[in-house]
Amino acid sequence: MNRRRVVITGLGAVTPIGLTAQESWQAVKDGVCGIAPITQFDASGLKVRLAAEVKGFDPVNYMTRPESKHMGRFTQFAVACAKGALADADFDPAQADLDRCGVIVSSGIGGLSITEAEHDKGKEKSWDRVSPFYIPMGICNMAAGQVAITSGFRGMCICPVTACAGGTNAVGDAFHYIRDGYADAMLCGGTEAAITPLAIGGFSSMKALSQAEDPDRASIPFDAERSGFVMGEGAGILLLEELEHAQKRGAKIYAEVVGYGATCDAYHMTAPLPDGSGGAKAMALALADGGAAPEEVGYINAHGTSTHLNDAGETAAVKSVFGAHAHKLAMSSTKSMTGHMLGAAGAAEAIFTALSLHDGFLPATINYRTPDPACDLDVVLNEGRKADIRFAMSNSLGFGGHNGSLLLKKWEA
Repeated sequence: MNRRRVVITGLGAVTPIGLTAQESWQAVKDGVCGIAPITQFDASGLKVRLAAEVKGFDPVNYMTRPESKHMGRFTQFAVACAKGALADADFDPAQADLDRCGVIVSSGIGGLSITEAEHDKGKEKSWDRVSPFYIPMGICNMAAGQVAITSGFRGMCICPVTACAGGTNAVGDAFHYIRDGYADAMLCGGTEAAITPLAIGGFSSMKALSQAEDPDRASIPFDAERSGFVMGEGAGILLLEELEHAQKRGAKIYAEVVGYGATCDAYHMTAPLPDGSGGAKAMALALADGGAAPEEVGYINAHGTSTHLNDAGETAAVKSVFGAHAHKLAMSSTKSMTGHMLGAAGAAEAIFTALSLHDGFLPATINYRTPDPACDLDVVLNEGRKADIRFAMSNSLGFGGHNGSLLLKKWEA
């Protein structure tokens, strides 16, 4: 089979540290922490009172007010990011074969805030009073659907729902779809807006969230004092194109997508395999898919959630895949700045990984203090560093045992 080359030509992001991909990336380079007290509801009586909220987002900057009223917050984020990615790529849908352009946008939870509000309304006023827009606004796939409607992309449009691995699966699946000849361009990524009473309560009850009161000591991946992840929200959308398709229109290229691996632990509802072998297999598959040797990888954007099991298991997985080289490559978790954006995490982190290659800069794991012997790799601590690397990997490991790894390569004409 003739495998076509796939490149990243457009980036759009709405994150807890920026309202565009470029603004978010600059905040990553500056080591900005997006974690603060919850403002979207009164969390004063809860054990968990911190989150990484998107700040200053106004949907009418990206769509009409009537349109915004018929979209959940997670869908608004996705549409804003898709428009940003198309504008960044200078991609005019009117000049494209829209039947060869598709959409893959993940969301792990979808419109949970809409479900909460409509459930309250139904109990109070009668179930017949629930909004007729409740279902089409709340279902997880509607972000993908609205991105397709907005862009006019008429090819395959799907929504992988694989918890915290969803954004990575979306990018990886889009990469394979283009590479194997089914499309020429894909808008792909993930979106999430689950900072709600029910979500915070549910994750808190299962002891997944940090109860820290200091924002600087809440999301601290690989630190021995880590105590759980911090809920984040936002979206990341990438425009992927077949190389010749991009070159014919003179597109700028951020990086090349060369490998993708996806596996399942088949082990536990929430806990990863303690030895990290499921994630290790995904990384090994991504390397094989991209035809790269382990020694060629210079940086890993880790899943790095700030939970004890994940960070130790991911460290073990990297060691098993990369051998002696594991201690020579750099690794960091940008969740120390953005919190855990769930279904959007892998997409935002794919953006940061592409920009790491493009700019020759490795993001830091900020607010790190206490070493953990179980996490003893070259974690980029507290300040980012310059580095000229050719290959970088981005990992996502989700509830249900879902594992995804992307391998990106610095663009070389």
